[in-house]
Amino acid sequence: MSGHGFHVHGPHDHEVEHVAQHGGDNFTSRIAVLTAVLSTIGAIFGYMGGHSQNAALLYKNDAAIQKTAASNQWNYYQAKSNKQNLAELSVTLTTGEAQQKFQAAIERYKKEKEEIKVEADKLEAEAKASDEHSNKEMHVHERWALATTLIQIAIALSAITLLTRKRWMLVGVYGASALGLVAGVMGYLHL
Repeated sequence: MSGHGFHVHGPHDHEVEHVAQHGGDNFTSRIAVLTAVLSTIGAIFGYMGGHSQNAALLYKNDAAIQKTAASNQWNYYQAKSNKQNLAELSVTLTTGEAQQKFQAAIERYKKEKEEIKVEADKLEAEAKASDEHSNKEMHVHERWALATTLIQIAIALSAITLLTRKRWMLVGVYGASALGLVAGVMGYLHL
């Protein structure tokens, strides 16, 4: 078996090759160039869509990690609260030096809980920010996906136009192309 890949040609590919080898009328040449330009734009939009989707997934993963870390901090906070409660109970059950020892422990647990709470709140805020970034990137991804789909529709319509030689179909090609470009610009501008 040779090292060559398997490639399937579409009907418009044969027409483009025929024009390239044997020349063709101006209409066919223009549609062939338009199809090549649309394919290039579609490839760029597809790449950008993949990039924004990956970014959204990374942000979502970061949010999950931060939520887990925040949950761990809250569990640690709860453990300190339990120890503080036991120390408070011990204060009421003891006297003298033991009572002072448990009172000091209560103060230490209160201070430790404050520090833990600050860290847990910080992690929760970071998780929320990562979730928001993920949602924004998914919105951008949807724009790129829409742009890519519209360009693919324009390419399909240009192939049909090329095969049927119906010039009125160019309205659909130009319309789908224009909408695809608008969606691509919206993706680029993060709208």
